[in-house]
Amino acid sequence: MKVRLARTGKQIGLTAPQFFFASQRQLADTAFAGDVVGIPNHGTLRIGDTLTEGEPLVFQGVPNFSPEILRRVRLEDAMKAKKLKEALQQMAEEGVVQLFSPEDGSPAIVGVVGALQLDVLKERLQGEYGLPVSFEMSRFSVCRWISADQPGELEKFMTARRGDICRDLDGDPVFMAQDGFSLRYESERYPAIKMAAIKEYHAIKAA
Repeated sequence: MKVRLARTGKQIGLTAPQFFFASQRQLADTAFAGDVVGIPNHGTLRIGDTLTEGEPLVFQGVPNFSPEILRRVRLEDAMKAKKLKEALQQMAEEGVVQLFSPEDGSPAIVGVVGALQLDVLKERLQGEYGLPVSFEMSRFSVCRWISADQPGELEKFMTARRGDICRDLDGDPVFMAQDGFSLRYESERYPAIKMAAIKEYHAIKAA
């Protein structure tokens, strides 16, 4: 069965969907409202996605809120850096944390709403991926998604503040500020830049 992923507008195939019965799995040929079906995919689907047979049907989904805590992940074994990167991306796709990749190439930053999420992340990285980690304070405490009506203005700001710019899981630019004062200061210096504390889940793409 071919379906349309509303978030991207792309067609994807539903290959080997499965029913879940406790620890048992069964191939799903037909499903009805209320059934829980697993769709194998490699990061294509995210929580809140809408699949249709082509209709422009979209459920808004849960937006991203600016995290209250920002931390850098410290890996005890530097040889496992690639594995950590893949694990953090998978955790972010599941919604466990928000992941921000600095433009200057420095280590990734994770964002969470509460300290409990850090504990969950640490336990899952250790238990599921064999990656013992700890968390370090980041010099940033506030982040905002940035945009501008004129692309040139956004590029100008990102070039000037390159050490404070990250990309989120979707590749959208995010400005990192040390505190609320720094955020207000930069906002006043660059009035053409829109700084949002909430990112809507997706933009509807044309077929």
